Amino acid sequence: MSAPAVKSLKPEIALKRAWGPARLHPLPLRIMHWINAAAIVIMIGSGWRIYNDDVLFGWLQFPDVLVIGKWAQYGLQWHFFGMWIFVLNGIAYLGYGIATGRFRRKLFPIRLREIFATVGDALRFRLTHEDLAVYNAVQKILYLGVILVGILIVITGLCLWKPVQFSELASLFGGFQIIRLIHFLCMSAIVAFIVVHVTLALVVPQSFVAMITGGPNVNGGPALVAEPARVAAPTPVAEPTRPAAPTPDSSPSDSSQ
Repeated sequence: MSAPAVKSLKPEIALKRAWGPARLHPLPLRIMHWINAAAIVIMIGSGWRIYNDDVLFGWLQFPDVLVIGKWAQYGLQWHFFGMWIFVLNGIAYLGYGIATGRFRRKLFPIRLREIFATVGDALRFRLTHEDLAVYNAVQKILYLGVILVGILIVITGLCLWKPVQFSELASLFGGFQIIRLIHFLCMSAIVAFIVVHVTLALVVPQSFVAMITGGPNVNGGPALVAEPARVAAPTPVAEPTRPAAPTPDSSPSDSSQ
């Protein structure tokens, strides 16, 4: 009796969740960083064109080589274009930083003792940045500060753009010219941050490279890795045992002697 046919099982590919290495700067963060950089350049250049049309300080006017837009009207169009990119990208960045816990890990806590120690090292030119994955106290304050300034510059920009629709919000600042001044000071703070940020990137070039390549591998979250699923090999079916054939009796002896 023949054994029943056994259907062979083919190995299947399964998605297995594993804790794989993650970059210091994940790809979404790098994309948002460079989009934000482009938006800020557009907004600063066009904002300087708008400022030149109605200056706040008589002694300050920006040269045409640094502004975006031939006239103030063109500057406004560029400014609105950059504004929407900055706002939408900023919302995505804040959501990403909060949802992934990156802000909590990178920017907190900030200890007063750490601030004094970092400032002291900087004044003695002993400040090092060997570990790109760890921010010192000054970096934490700068990053938190520029985030708050970015939020404030958007709020004041809305009040300047739609003073009637946002009249209640504008009243909190005390007047249109005060809002212009706050908006201008926020822009100045962002420019100062960019100068420091770019200077540090030139001093520590691996930080600039990390924002392009993603930087070194760090312990990250789970990643989906495709690997063959382990399938148990089919158990062979044994051949059914057959009864042994009867052995032939010895030849009969003659009954007769």
